[in-house]
Amino acid sequence: MYTIQTLNKISQSGLALFGDNYTIQDNLEGADAVLVRSAKMHDIALPSTVKAIARAGAGVNNIPIEECAKSGIVVFNTPGANANAVKELVLAGLLLSSRKVVEGINWAKTLDTDVAKAVEKGKGAFVGPEILGKKLGVIGLGAIGVMVANSAQALGMEVIGHDPYISINAAWGLSRHVRHAVSLDEVLAEADYITVHVPLVEATKYMFNKEAFSKMKPGVRLLNFSRDTLVHNGDLLKAIEEGIVTTYVTDFPVEEVMGNPNILTIPHLGASTPESEENCAVMAVQEVKDYLENGNIVNSVNYPECIMAWASNCRLAIIHKNTPAILGKITAIIAGEGINIRDMSNRSRGDFAYTLIDTDTYVSEDNLKAIENMEHIIKVRLLVK
Repeated sequence: MYTIQTLNKISQSGLALFGDNYTIQDNLEGADAVLVRSAKMHDIALPSTVKAIARAGAGVNNIPIEECAKSGIVVFNTPGANANAVKELVLAGLLLSSRKVVEGINWAKTLDTDVAKAVEKGKGAFVGPEILGKKLGVIGLGAIGVMVANSAQALGMEVIGHDPYISINAAWGLSRHVRHAVSLDEVLAEADYITVHVPLVEATKYMFNKEAFSKMKPGVRLLNFSRDTLVHNGDLLKAIEEGIVTTYVTDFPVEEVMGNPNILTIPHLGASTPESEENCAVMAVQEVKDYLENGNIVNSVNYPECIMAWASNCRLAIIHKNTPAILGKITAIIAGEGINIRDMSNRSRGDFAYTLIDTDTYVSEDNLKAIENMEHIIKVRLLVK
């Protein structure tokens, strides 16, 4: 029996997949795993029972990833599950950044007499360019970036994409009509519209700053549906004042940008669709179940991917430091008990590693303790099929 804590409301479509062997609760006591959406976890003391955290979404800056890794807690996210929802809002943002639709609607709400006449007289204040034939720069070509690039190209835009870390799967999904930019500066210099789809890490924090704005074409329209601190708001306001940025569309309202007529603030609606919430919940639950029951790691942000089919009914799942000779010591303990290893998989990621070992028979309690007490071992689990 496993216990799952939910820190936010999680779609029932996902929770229903847990089945009778799981208990869902709203507190951490005895929890084996935690499901979270937007709740901030940095100040939450996690009990030693917690083995996994699954974020029903892509961004994980609300989770203390490194601290979890040190404690042997595998953190999962759900890349691509909300990609279509975000893509659709980005496309809406592209149009709203050009056509002054929001401004026009707000103005129309103020009319109460001679409306038709007032509309004909005042609509000229809301003229905006079409996106057809314009150049869109897409920075970050993950699940969302690829979908945005392909859709914008289908709408008749010339698309330039930049992502030095693009995955093979993403590259296969990218339209051949999307031009690859070798540098970020190339995108900044050419694009009429720029949309950013990168994670928030130290290297990307405030990547849109005074220096970046100085390299852009005057009149550029910038869209940010990724993370608020990718853009330095003080430098942005200066760029707007200087005519470099005509419109900034963001899904992250903050005090500094509120009320500026050149900034459209959307109340973090990127993934706010019933389909997206269901997709994220389903993927998060599947990842947690596969890890708790089978030891497989898929879509982790702090541990390596490791998938192994069962070769027997007994499995050891071992989280440890990525240090030399540790595997030999583990297998020596198992062999010393006269137990045969049917299959084994070892993967590493940075300072941490993960090993799955399928054995013919159960490893004794004493030898499990011996492995747990080894230097550099973080967590050991015995799984039974």
